[in-house]
Amino acid sequence: MAIARSVAGRLRNFLNHRRWHLLPPAPQDYLAGSGRSSLVAQLLFNRGINLSGISSFLKPERDLLADPFLLPDMPQAVARLYRALLSGEKIAVYGDYDVDGITATAILVTGLARLGCQAVPYIPHRLAEGYGLRSAALEQLRQQGISLVVSVDCGITAIEPVAKARRRGLDIIVTDHHVPLPELPPALAIINARLPGSAYPFTGLTGAGVAFKLLQALFSNLGRESGIDDFYDLAALGTVADIAPLLGENRYLVKRGLEQICRVPRLGLGQIISRAGLDAANISAENISWTIAPRLNAAGRLAHALTSYKLLITESVQEAEEVSFWLEQKNAERQRLQARALERARAQVLEQGSQPLLFCGDREFDGGIVGLVAGKLAEEFYRPAVVVKVGEKVSTGSCRSIPEFNIAQALEQCRGMLTEFGGHSQAAGFTLPTASLPRLRETLLELAAKALTGVELKPRLDIDAETILADIGGSAFREMQVLSPFGQGNPMPVLLSRGVKVADCTVMGNGSSHLRFKLGQGNKSWPGVAFGFGGCLGEVSSYLDIVYNLEIDWWNGEGKLRLNILDFAPAI
Repeated sequence: MAIARSVAGRLRNFLNHRRWHLLPPAPQDYLAGSGRSSLVAQLLFNRGINLSGISSFLKPERDLLADPFLLPDMPQAVARLYRALLSGEKIAVYGDYDVDGITATAILVTGLARLGCQAVPYIPHRLAEGYGLRSAALEQLRQQGISLVVSVDCGITAIEPVAKARRRGLDIIVTDHHVPLPELPPALAIINARLPGSAYPFTGLTGAGVAFKLLQALFSNLGRESGIDDFYDLAALGTVADIAPLLGENRYLVKRGLEQICRVPRLGLGQIISRAGLDAANISAENISWTIAPRLNAAGRLAHALTSYKLLITESVQEAEEVSFWLEQKNAERQRLQARALERARAQVLEQGSQPLLFCGDREFDGGIVGLVAGKLAEEFYRPAVVVKVGEKVSTGSCRSIPEFNIAQALEQCRGMLTEFGGHSQAAGFTLPTASLPRLRETLLELAAKALTGVELKPRLDIDAETILADIGGSAFREMQVLSPFGQGNPMPVLLSRGVKVADCTVMGNGSSHLRFKLGQGNKSWPGVAFGFGGCLGEVSSYLDIVYNLEIDWWNGEGKLRLNILDFAPAI
């Protein structure tokens, strides 16, 4: 076991260091025409923003909200909902158990309630029911007097469940953002910007974003346009948590939502922010990704996602306090389960030796965290990773991949072995008979070996610009913040500085897993932290080339700039 740990440590150290790719410099006419500093102009150029789009990118305005009636089937959906409102029908909003699905459900249920509608939420249990529209659940809703079901963040592939429900007299409106199959479900209306022939100008909306657009269309049709302003926060939570590109319309949704959260957060959200020790007046997209979303997701992973839904809509201070405390405990439990499962999965990976794809399974794995473990393995070893909760007769797996390998296409080639599967190029899931696991593993390994032959399996680190520490300070940090919110499609700026003097370097954190630096260049001194590089202390020389983000380190309510070191190498 000691040898295995040593091998794992060396491999992780190797993978900590990445292929550096300094992005090409912006043309002089771009730099001159941007109206911004050369650094900010370079960042804009790297993100593909043309000169005419700089203003709307830096100051996203309401005109980025496209006409919701450009979405496919929006008129039919609004007409059916309006009829339901007039006749007092009971409507169910059928969501997903992740943050995107939870916030989408909250948007529609609370929005419809404001119009006097009897709307009820339905979010399936992750382990007992699984993802998406289910015939049993739809029939249960019908027997409860529901006559219209609106799906959010799911439904685009639910051909048979929708067909069966329609035959039973249940009307279905599908709102989704996932890629449709060639065959569509026979729903009354399907709202999805990715449908063939869609006239909608932006395809990056999440489930929460599509639900927001449906509510916007309904409010607009009823002359209550301003009512949509109260739902930007939920749209922002879902958009950031689902790792959607923070460009175009999403950029406006998230910017407005963050402003709303910082100004007057919902009761439950405010409790999460307080318990997590975040600065309530400066909530960022990164805070959602790394702190808020994991807590909201903890309910669906270990119990039922409806608890997080209730926290987002509650108007009771006591309920907000109780549920947020419960979520804090569940998130801590999730972290323990994840750490234990990751250790077992990592041991299996090391026993298997060097493979182009990581495949591990265990009866003890919790089905709610296998996706998180797969993500950690893929990040740590830079290989596609498949983690399976092994059952007596049926097993469920979750996959995370790297840009060089499309895991969804690989599962498509294995569809004959699978009971269910779905996802996209970098993340997917499946269910299959346990007896088929060895054949699935063999097939996926063959597909990965073929696709990755000759590929250097080492992550690439795109660098925005090269600079010296003397030119980086509070003013440069403030300049770069005009590009926020940062996230998918608009990453936090990555900078390179060469020949930086190391005044001091020590290990820190549990297990000495991180490095703390004191760095200098010229007359400028900087603190720095390299997370996950604790095993690389022996590689630290007197002078380093460093790749880093600038960030604020908050401590006791005081914020100080520091370097978040993403990689380093001895200076030449």
